[in-house]
Amino acid sequence: MPMNLLHRRLCSSRKWADAMAQYLPGQLDDLDLDDVLEIGPGFGATTRVIAPRVRALTAVEIDEASVRGLRAEFGERVDIVHGDATALPFDDGRFSAVVCFTMLHHVPTPAAQDALFAEARRVLRPGGTFRGVDSQLSIGFRLLHVADTMTVLDADTLDDRLHTAGFGDVTHTLHPGERVHFTARRP
Repeated sequence: MPMNLLHRRLCSSRKWADAMAQYLPGQLDDLDLDDVLEIGPGFGATTRVIAPRVRALTAVEIDEASVRGLRAEFGERVDIVHGDATALPFDDGRFSAVVCFTMLHHVPTPAAQDALFAEARRVLRPGGTFRGVDSQLSIGFRLLHVADTMTVLDADTLDDRLHTAGFGDVTHTLHPGERVHFTARRP
């Protein structure tokens, strides 16, 4: 989804990549890392952290320029797919885990977020895990997204939305003004 110049610079910066390298490993600890789908890798800061830890990694990205950059960086190590996460081009039950980190706010509507949730569930194996983290509303977050797509994930309705998408064992942790972490499993 569209990003303003300041936002693009931040997300493609070394500072952001370093922050993800520090933060993300703990988000992967208890996942089955056999065949993982990453939704919305953007400039690849999260992909750089995930790729060395998994047997197989596929990343789906909607932005064509980002897809080209990701393919150039990761080559055959990561299967980079140009596509829309609300209509994933993968077989039912393929992945052991689906992850999305700091990208859900770029999905333009709550209905599209719900479609993404349903697709994540569809492509997960039974017992597979959907894990995500996304930012919450703050003044700085709002300013970073001037002229950007910004649909903040509603933590109050998140569990119900994931249950509606067909997930069980849904949990989330809210860090107000910062981010929400969630985990859901496909029954």
